[in-house]
Amino acid sequence: MTAVAIGRAADGVRRRNAVLLVVLLAALLAAPWLVNDYLLTVMIVILYSAFTGQAWNIMMGFAGQLSLGHALYAGLGAYVSAVLFTKFGIDPWLGFLVSVPVAALSGAIIGFLAFRFGVSGVYFAILTIAFAEFARIGFDHLSLVNAAAGLFLPVAQYGHNDLLRLRGDPTMFYYVILAATVVAFALCRFLIGSRIGYYWLAIREDEQAARSAGIDTFRCKMYAVTISAAITSFAGVFYAFFYNNLFPEQVFGIGRSIEMILGPVIGGVGTLFGPILGSFLLTGLAETLDSALAAAGLDVPGAKEVFYGVCLLIVIVALPDGVWPPLARRLGLDKDKR
Repeated sequence: MTAVAIGRAADGVRRRNAVLLVVLLAALLAAPWLVNDYLLTVMIVILYSAFTGQAWNIMMGFAGQLSLGHALYAGLGAYVSAVLFTKFGIDPWLGFLVSVPVAALSGAIIGFLAFRFGVSGVYFAILTIAFAEFARIGFDHLSLVNAAAGLFLPVAQYGHNDLLRLRGDPTMFYYVILAATVVAFALCRFLIGSRIGYYWLAIREDEQAARSAGIDTFRCKMYAVTISAAITSFAGVFYAFFYNNLFPEQVFGIGRSIEMILGPVIGGVGTLFGPILGSFLLTGLAETLDSALAAAGLDVPGAKEVFYGVCLLIVIVALPDGVWPPLARRLGLDKDKR
C-alpha cells in the first residue's frame, strides 16, 4: 500500500470517528426530550457509570495499575462537598475544588506507599481495597457526618433549576453528568495521545522494560493515580447532590468500586469508547431485567448481581478484550486511536 493510500485510509477512519462522535453526542443531547422520567434516570445512571469508568480506566487501562478500591475517591468527593454544603453553606462547585485536592492527595499517598516500596499487581489492588475499607469504617464512626446514621442534604422544591447549587430537576442533572462525561472523554483522549500516555502504555505492557528505556515509572504511575483520583472525586460530588443522602457502607463499600470497573471491563479496558459502551450495555440490560421481573411480579434478591456476573463471565470467555475492540474493527474504526 502506497503512502497516499495509507493517508486516504487514515482520513477515512478519522471521518468515521468524527461522525460516530457527532451522532452519539447529538443523540445524548436530545435524549431528555425523547424519554420519560424513568428512562431519563436510567440514562443518568448510565452516564455516571461511564464517567467513573473513564476515570478508573486511566489507572488500569492506560497505566496497568489495578485499583479495586476506587470508591474511596468518589466517597471523599461526596462527603467533603456535602459537609461543606450542609455545615457551612458552601456551594458544591466550590466544594468540588476542595474535593479534588483531597482525593488527589489520598491517591498520591496510596501510590507513594505502593510504588515506592514495590507493591504491584494483586497486592496493589488489595492495598486500594484496604484504604477504602479504612475510610468506610472511619466515616461509620465520624460524628461530623452523622456516622452510620447517614448524612442528608436539604431538599427544597425549586421553581427553577439552580445549577450553582446543584438543585433542580433530573434534566439538569442529566446535562451536568453528560457534560462531565464529555470532558472526561476529551481529557482521556488527550492523555492517551500525549507523551505521558505512551509512557503509561510502555509501563502497562512491560514495566521493567520501560524502566530500562529510561522512563521514570514511579513518577508516571503517580500521575496516573492522582489524575484518576481527582477525576473520580467529581463523581462523588454529583452522587451526593443527586441522591441527597450518604451512608458510609453505601458510598465506600467494595460493591461500589466493583460497579465502577464493570463498564470498562465489559466494553474494553484501555479503550476510549469501551467504558461508555460497557456502561450502556450493562446498566441498560440490568434495568431491563429489573423491569421484566417487576412486570412479572417476581422479587428475586441478588438478580442484578447474578446478571453482572454472567455478563462478566461471557465477556471473559468470548470477548477477552471487551465488546468495543471487535465492534470497532467491524465498523472500520481506527483501533489504535480507539
